Amino acid sequence: MRGDALTTINPTAMIKPHRKITGISAILLPFKDTGGIDWPGLAAHVRRTAEAGLTPAVNMDTGFANLITEEERQMVLRATRCALAGGKFVAGAFVADKPGDPFDADAYFRQVENIQSQGGTPIIFQSYGLTQQHGADIIRSYETVGAKTDKFIAFELGKMFADFGAIYDLDTYRGLLSVARCIGAKHSSLSRQLEWERIALRDAVRPDFKVFTGNDLAIDMVIYGSDYLLGLSSFVPDLFAQRDAMWLGGDPGFYQLNDIIQYLGFLAFRPPVPAYKHSAAQFLKLRGWIGSDRTHSDSPTRPTSDIEILRDIAARMGVLKER
Repeated sequence: MRGDALTTINPTAMIKPHRKITGISAILLPFKDTGGIDWPGLAAHVRRTAEAGLTPAVNMDTGFANLITEEERQMVLRATRCALAGGKFVAGAFVADKPGDPFDADAYFRQVENIQSQGGTPIIFQSYGLTQQHGADIIRSYETVGAKTDKFIAFELGKMFADFGAIYDLDTYRGLLSVARCIGAKHSSLSRQLEWERIALRDAVRPDFKVFTGNDLAIDMVIYGSDYLLGLSSFVPDLFAQRDAMWLGGDPGFYQLNDIIQYLGFLAFRPPVPAYKHSAAQFLKLRGWIGSDRTHSDSPTRPTSDIEILRDIAARMGVLKER
């Protein structure tokens, strides 16, 4: 299946009823009013996410992976392992570089080793050195990193999220499917069409490969065959798990629950998109799950007027903390 053949995709025919959905939730890294990381809040959120049935993902964009220090990233890994008592989790392998820098395999090796030593599965963040290569070189880079892993997840990230991100062409994506230790890839273009194309290609070439939607503006992509690795699920991991069970069981309530969660996503992921992390902090504070809605000092914020809108959404969902 070549790229030009994918323009005839019929999404309706792709719907997969009664499918078991794999959910990975990008954990918000909470902060205290004083500005430091809220370590007890992080541990509690990691545990409740796992208890809901989703796999926690730390050191992702939702965890300010590109803003916190390397020492803090390592502390997050250790705190996650401790909170889960050996339970499974995934974590971002982030390499900080600059435009024009070459691909730094050794830096990725160190990140992968750190994650695996704590029992996690690496998610290979993009970097300038990775994405500024040609397609065949990008695939060779993944193969190089993959040789140091048991398994890993790749990551396509649109530039609305990070300047170093890139969405690969379909020929490069096909090459990614050939990397044996790559078990899936998170796709964050916010484009249904591009994601449908990846699902169709996956179905034709490697059915066991996971297309993890990162489209917080179209969380129903799971009905077409995507799984998910979302920041929005950090707001309501319990409701995502409930929604997923409804799809598996053929419960039409899936659609109503999906709609109210998507309403929350439209509000939280409006421009500037990175400010969704402040929306998450505001919402989790309303739920009584964290004590402060402060976020990283270098991350954009939302107006306080959003809080009453979020309160209304939480009330509609039935998750508002009692005053």
